[in-house]
Amino acid sequence: MKCLIIGSGPAGYTAAIYAARADMKPVMYQGLQPGGQLTITTEVENYPGYPKGTQGPEMMEDFKAQAERFGTDVRFGYASEVDFSKKPYRVVIDENKTVTADTVIIATGASAKWLGLESEQRLNGYGVSACAVCDGFFFRGQDVAIVGAGDTAAEEATYLAKLCKKVYMIVRRDEMRASKAMQHRVENTPNIEILWNTDTQEILGSKTVEGVRVKNNQTGEEKELKVTGFFVAIGHKPNSDIFKGWLDMDDTGYIKVKPGTSKTNVEGVFAAGDVADKIYRQAVTAAGTGCMAALDAERYLASQGIH
Repeated sequence: MKCLIIGSGPAGYTAAIYAARADMKPVMYQGLQPGGQLTITTEVENYPGYPKGTQGPEMMEDFKAQAERFGTDVRFGYASEVDFSKKPYRVVIDENKTVTADTVIIATGASAKWLGLESEQRLNGYGVSACAVCDGFFFRGQDVAIVGAGDTAAEEATYLAKLCKKVYMIVRRDEMRASKAMQHRVENTPNIEILWNTDTQEILGSKTVEGVRVKNNQTGEEKELKVTGFFVAIGHKPNSDIFKGWLDMDDTGYIKVKPGTSKTNVEGVFAAGDVADKIYRQAVTAAGTGCMAALDAERYLASQGIH
């Protein structure tokens, strides 16, 4: 095949739309979570073109329908192994089937890290979120909690503080990992209360979040916080394990691309979306880099004389 797209979130589908329109006959393998992180999001209100908002899963169905309309071959299955040592590149699907491609677009995304609580998964999308920038708006004027101690958690806590009445920041240790500047910003925000040495025991509520039970890991004291939103900001893990050893990555596994492009260190292999973006991580930025990857792939194929 000329163009293989691995992954099916906003980056993958946008790449597919552009690649299909450029007559690259793209084949997409959807991965273990067809539609990506947006399929576990309920309301999406910040994507341009949806003035009334939309549901994450519906939005991904719209993206998919548009990609298929132009001829993308969308298939179930996940990439389990790659071999970028020679062209055409080899990719193993579902651990038992090998396909080859002249150019590969990687759009495998990232997965939010969770605390691993049953209540957290049960109420995910019903007051539990891993993206304050996406979902903070829904909690305007309410009390919320956020767990985490790094720069992202500090940034999201201050973002929430602008919208919410009160923000509890739950920190496991007696210090933050965040940069000093971010810590000062949190400490100087009057409606953020930092709970040091605190672990989350359970998120309370049957249908939506009604509170959170926390425990001081030094004194053993437990208490319940009345909140309607619970944000998890303990990091993301890029879904890039199968590319280790082939592609240049940073120390946390995000694929490195040449600035201003989607090009990896392997000619003809491109990366788009959250697997290569640890800063913005938004649907709209993922879609933008998906477009870049398809245009980069088209130019690459032309330079190789592959039509």
